[in-house]
Amino acid sequence: MENALSWGKNALAAARKLNLLADETINQVLAAVADEAEAKTAEILAANQKDLDAMDRANPMYDRLLLNAERIVGIAADIRKVATLPSPLGKILEERTLPNGLELKKISVPFGVIGIIYEARPNVSFDVFSLCFKSGNVCVLKGGTDAYHSNAAIVSLIQNVLQRFDIDRNMVHLLPAGREATAELLNAVDYVDLLIPRGSAGLINYVRDNARVPVIETGAGVVHTYFDEFGDTAKGAAIINNAKTRRVSVCNALDCLIINEKRLPDLPALCEKLAESNVAIEADAKAYTFLAGKYPLLEKATVNSFGTEFQAYRMAIKTVANIEEAIAHIAEYSSRHSEAIISENAENIATFQKQVDAACVYSNTSTAFTDGAQFGMGAEIGISTQKLHARGPMALPELTSYKWIIKGDGQVRAK
Repeated sequence: MENALSWGKNALAAARKLNLLADETINQVLAAVADEAEAKTAEILAANQKDLDAMDRANPMYDRLLLNAERIVGIAADIRKVATLPSPLGKILEERTLPNGLELKKISVPFGVIGIIYEARPNVSFDVFSLCFKSGNVCVLKGGTDAYHSNAAIVSLIQNVLQRFDIDRNMVHLLPAGREATAELLNAVDYVDLLIPRGSAGLINYVRDNARVPVIETGAGVVHTYFDEFGDTAKGAAIINNAKTRRVSVCNALDCLIINEKRLPDLPALCEKLAESNVAIEADAKAYTFLAGKYPLLEKATVNSFGTEFQAYRMAIKTVANIEEAIAHIAEYSSRHSEAIISENAENIATFQKQVDAACVYSNTSTAFTDGAQFGMGAEIGISTQKLHARGPMALPELTSYKWIIKGDGQVRAK
């Protein structure tokens, strides 16, 4: 197995070369990768099928692992979108001249080498490369064993396109499966500038607790939607259904519906569409009373029902007396990813948006929109749930740092 010394040196050398590439060339490469992804769909899906065959269909990760022709088309579209976006590099963030005549500029620059640790999400391989390449960063990928065949096929495709343009194939590097490679990446302080984990709370916590390389936490989503005393029932039913059932395995999927006790009579109507998707509901005592006999897949909530990212056709319901209790419940159980309120009361919406601490706070719409592409960023590299450097969907601007450029004309500092 290769060690960090070999792949790390190659990544650093590639990063220096990437700084010299024109944005026009970068865009041409990205367009070519998108074209090649569509042209080689059959090969990608064949590799993906090997991974799917080894996974139980009942595993919540199965949907994330799954690639199909439609998803490849979507991935290619996202790559082309990234190519059309303006470069985030070389932007003058601050500029001034000091009294001594020194001219200062603060400009955006790449991090350099970014490591990504992710689970059964082969689409991430394409997303990460496109965003890193466009922002001038080399990417080192450590995917999960569950998706190794898929990731290997995707990275091989990308590297073949790079070689066609006479560009160093080390602009993207896939580490071997296994824990040894993970340990090397977590400790590659001489070669990797930033680590971004994408996956379960367990993965993110492990990376945060064990990495010596700086980490941006992304991904884990315990998502709530509060149906307020002044919520619209028809609007709420559609929003709740979309947030829960659009894709249950993604981090912006709804996990817990919080309902004002005055609106419990509307609960069967709010949950009606969920039954069509066979969503199991774990309801607290008050909500259970109003759903009993009216909802087919009903269970009593337990202590584990709240604060759980289900990643499945399953949802909890919590009853509260007022908006203050709703906000307190979110504060206790939220992962600070995405939270929503359904209300026609402007004051309550404003209170919710001010007091709820999350990367994305919604009113009267689905949390399913927490997505870089939906925010007009092209593909995303992850959803940051922390507050340092980046928060929410991370795309091109979030993959840059800055440096100061100082121009003088013989000035020296006095003793």
